[in-house]
Amino acid sequence: MPGSDETPPTPIRWPGGASCAVALAFDLDGPTGNALIDGSIWRNPSFFTLGGYDVWRALPRLLDLLSDQGLPATFFVPGWVVETWPAQCRAIVERGHEVAYHGYEHEAFWQLTDDEQRRVMARSLQIFRDHLGVVPTGFRTPSGDWAPRTAELLAEAGVLYSSSMRGDDRPYLIEIAGRDRPLVEIPGRWELDDYASLAYQRNPNFPAGLDRIAGYETTFDNWRREFDGTRRDGLCLTTLFHPKVSGKPGRLLLLERLFQHMRDAGDVWFARCQEVAEWWLAEAYP
Repeated sequence: MPGSDETPPTPIRWPGGASCAVALAFDLDGPTGNALIDGSIWRNPSFFTLGGYDVWRALPRLLDLLSDQGLPATFFVPGWVVETWPAQCRAIVERGHEVAYHGYEHEAFWQLTDDEQRRVMARSLQIFRDHLGVVPTGFRTPSGDWAPRTAELLAEAGVLYSSSMRGDDRPYLIEIAGRDRPLVEIPGRWELDDYASLAYQRNPNFPAGLDRIAGYETTFDNWRREFDGTRRDGLCLTTLFHPKVSGKPGRLLLLERLFQHMRDAGDVWFARCQEVAEWWLAEAYP
């Protein structure tokens, strides 16, 4: 446990003298997940249309917003989504953003064997190469957790960084036995997951009378305060946003206000997750 004589962490030297780092990140899940994996999605058209909305309507709006604000981003995309909507996913790359691994069908990695994880990574890599012409360097676990050897398997697959765990407010290094290069972890937090505030849920639809989502002003205030604290302390913020959740017209205004608030600070390093990982590895911060 930390003791009273523990020294504070060394202030981080972000590129260009920036006060903090912001790595905007979006999970473009489409209709992947348990319902696709077990086949029940084909008996639930409303769920599939929400996933389609993710790619057809929300993604183009979000790409336009990022372009208008001059901001880079990282999109974690299941291989199935790239395979199903290659033209829409190519727009991410064409507009200067990063795409990274997010499983094939949004599998829970902690439930997969080593060989199953290897097959998911290999299949996803082939899809990214064939349809987007890229080799991803990043990974975000679809399940919010991973199996005991996932970090080793990611390194084996040539992954540079993960954005899956919750161990710090800064990137950190995960040493991999038998490998010279550690895995960089860019941790996210549930406070910056739009599902926590904005994902409407009607099952169960009780108790009656309670709000199903947070108010938009409250949501903006929460996100703004998370950024302000990150900037004050010189840390790194990444998001777990989903186009189908926050890429709707009214909610897009929340993102626009948040991004403008960040830009108004004037001293923030906006970077893709890969750039953050490369910087951190080069600086070798503990």
